[in-house]
Amino acid sequence: MIELGANRYGKAAIRLVRVTRGAHGHRLRDLTVAIALEGAFEAAHTDGDNSMVIATDTMKNTAYVFAKNHLDGSIEHYGQALAEHFLAAPQVDTATVNIRGHHWQPIDVAGRPAPDAFVRGGEGTRVATVTATRSGVTVEAGVEDLIVMKTTRSAFSGFPRDAYTTLTETDDRLMATKITAIWRYGAPDLDADATFAAVRASLLEVFADHDSASVQTSIWIMARAILERHQEIEEIRMVLPNLHHWLVDLAPFGLTNDREIYTPTTEPHGLIEATVRRGGA
Repeated sequence: MIELGANRYGKAAIRLVRVTRGAHGHRLRDLTVAIALEGAFEAAHTDGDNSMVIATDTMKNTAYVFAKNHLDGSIEHYGQALAEHFLAAPQVDTATVNIRGHHWQPIDVAGRPAPDAFVRGGEGTRVATVTATRSGVTVEAGVEDLIVMKTTRSAFSGFPRDAYTTLTETDDRLMATKITAIWRYGAPDLDADATFAAVRASLLEVFADHDSASVQTSIWIMARAILERHQEIEEIRMVLPNLHHWLVDLAPFGLTNDREIYTPTTEPHGLIEATVRRGGA
């Protein structure tokens, strides 16, 4: 017997920019939105019957309209409004909206922020995923591509060695990574903007202020601190690629290199990830 398994469909990479013009300057919102639906869509696959299929073009247009009416607050609020709208269709069992918010900041002019000119920031991409089902709404939020570096207090030693191991042990290395951290809220009714800013600040503070025995240790220390400081978060997933920086051999030039000159590499890189959650009592 042949049967249809799990399936979903939607519209991805919906790009939109909203400009809010206020008396004291403009606010710029730059989003990439993806919408996915699951439900009673079997007939579209097996019988060519599209009577239950909400067109993906409709999804795109709905994202634009809801940006007009629901994007005054957080991207989480906007995503929840979109997800609940599509869940209202009887054939939809699950509506998932993923949003990436691209950061722009006002350009500094003579020590003051310009009211109508912006520069694209390099401080990571804010992300949110809202999943709406008949039983409730789940909100995940976080940051991607947050590039950070420690120039000391990072080590890696004590690992097993075999015939193929060439890596030298070190108790003081340069550690660089591009953080992805996604956390799940216990309830969706919170101040998402303020919470995001607070969690991101905690993430950076703990990264800067800990001694790392490995990238794995860093994930545990940072994630545990987030859960301890922010009770509204149930779990956090972290992905930390190890963006290697290798010491350059300056001996052929009659020079020593005491952790001064490095060559950065992006590939291949170590990839370390883990989920840290609240356990049972």
